[in-house]
Amino acid sequence: MSKWPSVKAKQVLSALLSIDWKVKRHKSSSHHILSRPDYPDYVFAFHDNEEIGPRMLARIAKYTELKIEDL
Repeated sequence: MSKWPSVKAKQVLSALLSIDWKVKRHKSSSHHILSRPDYPDYVFAFHDNEEIGPRMLARIAKYTELKIEDL
């Protein structure tokens, strides 16, 4: 069982921005290219009101160092 909750994409993007990720480029309504020093760029491709489940949050955390406390 995953320890991650289900949350809206808008909340996840806000949490990533609060841990020093910056929007490098915004391609369309759902694609944000995020950058952070010493990390490869990360493509965040979710609409704001889309629900992100526990498994996908775990994958995002793996690449971005996101923690539950950041949400």
